[in-house]
Amino acid sequence: MGLSIHYSGSFKQEASLERMIEEVKDIAQIYEWKYFIHNIHFPESTFGIEAYDGQLYGISLTPPDCETISLTFLSNGKMCSGFGLKCFGHSDMEKDKQYLYMLSTKTQFAGSTIHKIIIHLFKYLNKIYFQEFHLSDEGYYWESEDESILEEQFKLYTNLINEFESSIKNHPKSKTESFKDYFDRIINILDTKRNKN
Repeated sequence: MGLSIHYSGSFKQEASLERMIEEVKDIAQIYEWKYFIHNIHFPESTFGIEAYDGQLYGISLTPPDCETISLTFLSNGKMCSGFGLKCFGHSDMEKDKQYLYMLSTKTQFAGSTIHKIIIHLFKYLNKIYFQEFHLSDEGYYWESEDESILEEQFKLYTNLINEFESSIKNHPKSKTESFKDYFDRIINILDTKRNKN
């Protein structure tokens, strides 16, 4: 739970992965964010095919109080995180393949300033290095670049989290209650509270 960015796409075959890594590394160093460099060169003739070699290519960076941003790809050029590769990369099930290429980063606890920097980074990288790129921003900053909307979204998510934590603290699960029934009860309490306001 928390405000997040969801994204997917592919690396442009004609672009330089090594150059992208250097640029992102420079940004990480300027902001003093942690980063990890994976493989820096794609294998030859692997783009556009479904198969991949099980390695990650690119760079991951982690701003303070933020989930890791995976600017990483499989050998076929498609975006994939380390978590996605570990969970879905070896599955033969067709439905798992869609999750392999879905990435998310929660920025809720990092705050709106870091969120804005991340969105601007994605906008820049998309122009030069990505293709078929899709991003869904729960802060609506990707679409609007309106800081007031972003701030309102952060407040909304913070209030929801606080209300949920408070409800769990003040209304513990009974011994006879299933987890489903318990969460249904918590949701009803939250709905009732919101309807009164």
